[in-house]
Amino acid sequence: MSSGVFVLQKDGTLVEMNQQEYDSEDMLQTLLATYPDLLAGNQIDELNPRKWILISREFSIPDKETTQGRWSLDHLFLDQDGIPTLVEVKRSSDTRIRREVIGQMIEYAANAVSYWAIDKIRLHYETRLEELGLDPDQELMDNLQIELEYEDYWEKVTTNLNTGKIRMLFIADKIPFELKQIVEFLNEQMNPAEVLAIEIKQYVGQQQKTLIPRVFGQSSKIQQKKSRKKKRKWDEPSFLAALKEREGEEAANTAKDILSWGKERLLDIWWGQGIKSGQGLLNLVHGENWYGFFGLWTYGRIEIQFQVLKNRPVYQDVEMRMNLLNQLNRIPGVEIPDDGIKRRPSIPFSALYPKTSRIQFFEIWEEVIDNIKTGKG
Repeated sequence: MSSGVFVLQKDGTLVEMNQQEYDSEDMLQTLLATYPDLLAGNQIDELNPRKWILISREFSIPDKETTQGRWSLDHLFLDQDGIPTLVEVKRSSDTRIRREVIGQMIEYAANAVSYWAIDKIRLHYETRLEELGLDPDQELMDNLQIELEYEDYWEKVTTNLNTGKIRMLFIADKIPFELKQIVEFLNEQMNPAEVLAIEIKQYVGQQQKTLIPRVFGQSSKIQQKKSRKKKRKWDEPSFLAALKEREGEEAANTAKDILSWGKERLLDIWWGQGIKSGQGLLNLVHGENWYGFFGLWTYGRIEIQFQVLKNRPVYQDVEMRMNLLNQLNRIPGVEIPDDGIKRRPSIPFSALYPKTSRIQFFEIWEEVIDNIKTGKG
């Protein structure tokens, strides 16, 4: 019987791919750790596809604050919203996939939100990345494409844990009917936690392999609830109104002055789509490159885009970025650490409330514009 899955080769040959069980549970676990996109983030949230970072495989879960760990979770991931995502993997040949795994996961989740320490989660992530010779901060930003500072992201993870906002994923090569029903029921009842199952079928043929993930557990009712959470598109009036409401009139007036300066210098202003927080990012497009300068946030911070600048001509140079950092630090109330030249550090709006400080800020960025346009470096 045909599997119904075919691969058309460049030479016009049609190769039939036949479904095949994974050789072992560990094989599927390894694939997930290596290729997190198999978790089908675009199916979990079509409007805002989930992006993933792996914290660790075999992550321990204690049953008391004083214990190291009683259980071992197959994988712990985080998404771009800092939602801890617990993953348990079973092959369809394992009879526990039908019901027993549900109780196992619920027990894991209950103890995880009670006893997991955020410092431990962060340490596992940073240690794993450093062992690979990678920068944890940079990898977080690159993989999740987030608009948060590194420290703020981990604060968000902490908040999600404390409020029970987690995601539980059951992974198998085939999800049995019984598990589909239970998962859909739980997902409809649970809030803010989310429960889903992902079937990842494997097809092989002529030394090729195809993996096809499919998400279960999202009933039409649940999907309708999610569809109401569409991101908003910010613009200048809505941004200034939100900033004034949250931080006061002086912050809004300061932002208005900054935006006017940006328009006069012909900078592009990109408006964010955050549900709660609005952002206006000021950029310079020069030649084939765009240079992110800084982002204004409705929660009263200005995020300096060193992380973008370090990958652009002129400001790829460490000394150029350090000079920019030092100039900004001469503004009263601005204190950016030296390692900020690799990240997206933020400064408070209040530092630019004095007109003299804003003028100083503008002069710094006018020098940046001149350096970029003249290729000075």
